[in-house]
Amino acid sequence: MAIFTGLVEEKGIIRGIRKGPVSVFLNIESSFCNELDIGESVAVNGVCLTVTDHNSTTFFADVMAETLDKTNLGLLKNGDQVNLERALKIGSRLGGHFVTGHIDAVGKIIGKQQRGIATEIIIEIPSELEQYLLPQGSIALDGASLTIAELLSGSFKVSLIPHTLEASTLGLKKMGDLINIEADLLGKYVRSLMGKMEESKGVSVGLLAEHGFI
Repeated sequence: MAIFTGLVEEKGIIRGIRKGPVSVFLNIESSFCNELDIGESVAVNGVCLTVTDHNSTTFFADVMAETLDKTNLGLLKNGDQVNLERALKIGSRLGGHFVTGHIDAVGKIIGKQQRGIATEIIIEIPSELEQYLLPQGSIALDGASLTIAELLSGSFKVSLIPHTLEASTLGLKKMGDLINIEADLLGKYVRSLMGKMEESKGVSVGLLAEHGFI
């Protein structure tokens, strides 16, 4: 499993889309194409994709049907900008939070307003995602690592500084746009463990050992 930081490396540009019956083949312009290896992982709008080929200016990636169903990649058009990040290397500084590139849900922007230097965005989410979110918890939106400013009924709010708006595609988002959401990895593990604890009606030494606590 590739790991990312949620710090957008650059904004790439879609230079080609070839659609199959249930899949899509993307051609993406990027400044780091010469540094890529075939088989390497790149997060595209927060979605972990595999580099299948590249030249000096663009790289290529296949998007399978399941990914199209669960993300906003199927909505991309030629000329669209996308957030790009290469996988974290061992020993690199971690400035965001651990992001896997596995999208949990697609949310919809239902509110956007300016507050001082910050832009506040409210995102509507499916009810099943709410269990993984915490106030001031980490969240990845189209691959960008952010902090949840406020949890609302069926939605949450983030506050974006000018740098984030400029460095990512989040500054281009409009009301009604769909956005890829990945909840914090640690939160998902904790929620899964809590579920197992509830099923077992308590915490046992075996359960703690099974999950690496002892």
